[in-house]
Amino acid sequence: MRDKCGIVGAYSHNKSKNVSRSIYYGLYALQHRGQESAGISVHDGNEIGTSKGMGLVCDVFNNGNIEGLEGPVGIGHVRYSTTGKSKIENSQPFCSEFDFGNIAIAHNGDIINSMELRHELELSGHKFKSDTDSEVIFHLLSVEYSKTEDILSAIQETSKKLIGSYSLVILLNNDLIVVRDPVGIKPLSIGKKDDIILVASETVAFDAIGGEYIRAIKPGEIMIINDEIKSFQMENKKSVKRAHCMFEYVYFARPDSILDDRNVYDVRLKIGKSLLKEYPADVEVVMPVPDSAITAAIGYSRESGLPYGEGLIKNRYVGRTFIMPTQTERENSVRLKMNPVKSELEGKKIVLIDDSIVRGTTSKATVNVLKEAGVKEIHLRIGCPPIISPCYYGIAMATKRELIASSKEIEDIRKYLGVDSLGYLSVDALVECIGIKRDELCLGCLTGEYPTSLPENIEEYEAKRCTCP
Repeated sequence: MRDKCGIVGAYSHNKSKNVSRSIYYGLYALQHRGQESAGISVHDGNEIGTSKGMGLVCDVFNNGNIEGLEGPVGIGHVRYSTTGKSKIENSQPFCSEFDFGNIAIAHNGDIINSMELRHELELSGHKFKSDTDSEVIFHLLSVEYSKTEDILSAIQETSKKLIGSYSLVILLNNDLIVVRDPVGIKPLSIGKKDDIILVASETVAFDAIGGEYIRAIKPGEIMIINDEIKSFQMENKKSVKRAHCMFEYVYFARPDSILDDRNVYDVRLKIGKSLLKEYPADVEVVMPVPDSAITAAIGYSRESGLPYGEGLIKNRYVGRTFIMPTQTERENSVRLKMNPVKSELEGKKIVLIDDSIVRGTTSKATVNVLKEAGVKEIHLRIGCPPIISPCYYGIAMATKRELIASSKEIEDIRKYLGVDSLGYLSVDALVECIGIKRDELCLGCLTGEYPTSLPENIEEYEAKRCTCP
């Protein structure tokens, strides 16, 4: 699995202030959302300056020593590839200069019908510098804006053509524009720090500079930020059902984030408690697969009264296993990433908490590491129901044939992993833990029922989604 991506925007009412460092720290806090590339665009009152590169935020921007990016309004982006390969041409923000001024755009999400839209644009003479769906949005928006020079109308018209998920930050001359798709799949929030208005994929970006969370950007909301803040709703979108991504709460977001007014840490504690109710175990200790399952393991431990222990120590200089670009690297990275504490494991019966199982190969490798350390019994508990279908909205977890739960029963998965028992959290329990109504969550990867229409050529689209650099 890979998420695409993390975005930040900043607007200062003090025209002499430079927001590039605030954006830098915000991106640093969102590094978990993208480690392939990073970029910042800032408008200095005359033109947009952009700096971007491959790698981590601290490397691309020389540990915050940013040069040549000065201005009171800007946007930033960190990227993983879901549509489009991992290369500098696909890094964001995308920027251009037109007769009507300067524009830059950064996108988190995935546009399912991007291939058709791109083909139409190419037929009308548009040249693409990248192979991402984000540049498709960029061109569509530019076309619509050139007709009227009305950014609100341009966004409204562009949104009518898009199928999928999109949270956007747009820099149009001196204005910061913020857009969240009408379904609200990807998270987006607004905050502030002194005279700076901030927007970001997660609220931890505000925390990084001592800012405060104001509220979530509403699904279908278009916000234009300059000397004042104006909020609009997409036309004919008010009756559209919401579909917030459940996987943000289970795994992807940082536990210290607030998403749509829900504290992610509290959700994961509840997941651990619910796992105990559904799947108790006769064990001696509760242990997580670090780091994303730690909070759920704490919840399981507190509810059960069983001690919490650390049997696996994570090397935090190794990225998340699921975002490694090839299957071989994912398997090889497990031993680099997780080292067992034999004194805590040898001869013990443990309940092992993990957030999810996708292909099953990483889980199997982790189980093997624990067995080699002398664990007596492993009772595996998963804080996410079985993933049976792909995600088409920005988390490139795998094709359907690669998803272990799409073709195997739970008992078969247990045998494949080599654990003594296996329990997945139920969908009903997950919905209750998140605290959002079931019909307002995207559960497509769990049920195969998606909140938007899918193109007829979805198999072709899936085949072209990038799972390698």
